[in-house]
Amino acid sequence: PVVQSYGQEARETERFDRSTEDAFETARKRSRVRALLVAFMITATFGTLLWGLYQGTQAVLAGTTSAGHLGQTVVFVIIFVGAVAVLSEVYGDLLRAAGATERLMELLAARSPVADPAQPVPLPATRGGSAVSFEHVGFHYPSRPKQHALADFTLQIRPGETVALVGPSGAGKSTVFQLLLRFYDAQTGTVRIDGVPVRDAALAALRDRVGIVPQDSTVFSTSALENIRYGRPTASDEQVVAAARAAYAHEFISALPEGYATYLGERGVRLSGGQRQRISIARAMLKNPPLLLLDEATSALDAESERVVQAALEAAFAHRTTIVIAHRLATVLKADRIVVMDGGRIVDIGSHDELVARGGLYARLAAMQFDLEPAAA
Repeated sequence: PVVQSYGQEARETERFDRSTEDAFETARKRSRVRALLVAFMITATFGTLLWGLYQGTQAVLAGTTSAGHLGQTVVFVIIFVGAVAVLSEVYGDLLRAAGATERLMELLAARSPVADPAQPVPLPATRGGSAVSFEHVGFHYPSRPKQHALADFTLQIRPGETVALVGPSGAGKSTVFQLLLRFYDAQTGTVRIDGVPVRDAALAALRDRVGIVPQDSTVFSTSALENIRYGRPTASDEQVVAAARAAYAHEFISALPEGYATYLGERGVRLSGGQRQRISIARAMLKNPPLLLLDEATSALDAESERVVQAALEAAFAHRTTIVIAHRLATVLKADRIVVMDGGRIVDIGSHDELVARGGLYARLAAMQFDLEPAAA
């Protein structure tokens, strides 16, 4: 669709043709070299055999060897030359496989820098959500070692609290989620969940305690039932349907040709963006974790669906800790605290009214959204 909408069919066709011709030319060069090698081997083999027969015949005529010895030598030479010819073919195959094997060995030898500790510390039982703390955390992505994603980031989140992270793109909001799930380890400082540093907890136990609804929802190429059940594989059909109802997904799933058994296609191509988002929200609700991470969870919903899903999420917030990344400030007005981030640092914390009264970055963002949105409407 992108190629066609930008009218780039001819350019992409030319690029594909050029790549195909390059691959064909490489194959032709390989075939030419192989043909030369085979011709050389055959010429050398039969040339050596003929030379040996000539010298052997001269030796038999001179009486220095017998005809039996000559025949024996010819048989041995034929066996040896045949073996050499086969080995030359095998050697060519080995050379072609050497490059791929080197890359495969690199992949097999690769080790993730994030691994389970030798002696994991068990996470304590929770009631009413998990406590989260960031203590002077500094982090940069491996691909950008000179650019800090978080710098001296310190934040304490109480169990059962709803905290919103707001700020411009590149402020480090999504990085907070990456460190909480331990997709990366911070270079400095400590990230804790329920008092346990995430480095000291088992990865399975840590991620079992966290549920996430990403902005770009992932829908697997299976049925709607199995997509939601991915949040908790042991859940019954009734529990899956209950989670779908809570996420306002039951109505559109029931309207599908085969209901919950409908195949949703690769990456959910048979669903709209809002429907994919509600599948993802239902999956997180089914998991029922004590810590819920929402990365612009209602960004792809229409106004009516957003109100219903927001109400369902607010009901889910009551018994767990929730961290929300939001660009649309209307979705975080009821958060217990709003954390304003810029350049990987916290620049302000407070409620919506407090932040607007103090001015600053949040007040500017709120002025742009709440003043422009009614005018646009």
